[in-house]
Amino acid sequence: MAHEQASIRSDLGKARGLGSAKEGFHHWWMQRVSAVSLLPLSLFWLFNLHDITSSDYAHFMAWIGSPFTAIPAILFIIASFYHAALGMQVIIEDYVPAEGWRISLLIINKLSFALLGVSSVCAVAWLSLASHLHIG
Repeated sequence: MAHEQASIRSDLGKARGLGSAKEGFHHWWMQRVSAVSLLPLSLFWLFNLHDITSSDYAHFMAWIGSPFTAIPAILFIIASFYHAALGMQVIIEDYVPAEGWRISLLIINKLSFALLGVSSVCAVAWLSLASHLHIG
């Protein structure tokens, strides 16, 4: 007579063949890492708010054209769009019950944030390049 091992999987997990996706911790950790990285980058923008809002066009172009400004701007864009995409993913996974809609919205979420992030990085790179080449 064969001896059956006790399983810690739930009946639903056994029936569906589901188990841990092994991605929960990574998602949680990346959400925390991106949040912590946004703290100093947000402070950078807060301390430079005067340069952003109260200067003329030429001063702003010189300011954004500096690598000491353009690099933190690009890092801020990457971290904030990544953080937002992770947050929206959790909201979609938790509150959209229909699997077809959930998958569609997750794809739209990733594509939208990727497109907006790449466009924003290109805009900062263009402004930085334009300030050095004295165009625009």
